Amino acid sequence: MKTLVIIPSRMSATRLPGKPLLQINGKSIISHVYERASNAKIGEVVVATEDKEIIDDIENNGGKAILTSKNHKTGTDRIFEALNLLDKKEIDLVMNIQGDEPNIDIEDIKNLELKMRENNSKIGTLAAKIEKKEMYIDENVVKVKLKQPFDKNSFPLAENFMRNVDAQNQTQIFHHIGIYCYEVAILKKFVMLKQSKNELENKLEQLRAMDNSININVALANRSPIGVDTMEDYLAIKKIMEYKE
Repeated sequence: MKTLVIIPSRMSATRLPGKPLLQINGKSIISHVYERASNAKIGEVVVATEDKEIIDDIENNGGKAILTSKNHKTGTDRIFEALNLLDKKEIDLVMNIQGDEPNIDIEDIKNLELKMRENNSKIGTLAAKIEKKEMYIDENVVKVKLKQPFDKNSFPLAENFMRNVDAQNQTQIFHHIGIYCYEVAILKKFVMLKQSKNELENKLEQLRAMDNSININVALANRSPIGVDTMEDYLAIKKIMEYKE
């Protein structure tokens, strides 16, 4: 059986329109993500997008992309459409990697897929240790509370996902990283479920799974990648990645 990696991407992000094609070291953000996902060597990588410019950019860099509908409510819906359009045989796991984290750790991608296979999990994701106190109260930083102790070898279940954390209640809470690995049958089930009240109120898609008693396991990431949501994020990560080069 095989893993298929799909990276959803679109030009019309509300806070930073056009961000997938912003350049770092002469290459777009989305092409950096594609390259890292490919270098993890866990399976074929495809970008799913509603924008021809993104397809052109990926193909010009030797990658593969597929055109999807403009009417998706969530990235997971886009992933599912791409899965159906690609019509790949023998795929048992689909990994959804965010298209705006150009410094995602390759070892973290590999580790998540390995943990999924070792534990026969339905849905898996990543989390990292929270390094700065202000992250607990930053609503843009999604947190996950775990049911069991967490280390490099474990794959505990998530108890809840949240944007705000009470200062008195910070045990077993980590920074959630928006990368998901789905068993294909569960992905099909998930996209058929109605968006839950909890999901809509918190703007967190993973709460739909929790509200429907679908378990999510969490692997410990080496570090938190920087997601590009604002121009400040872009300039910060550009500086880091160009300095490393």
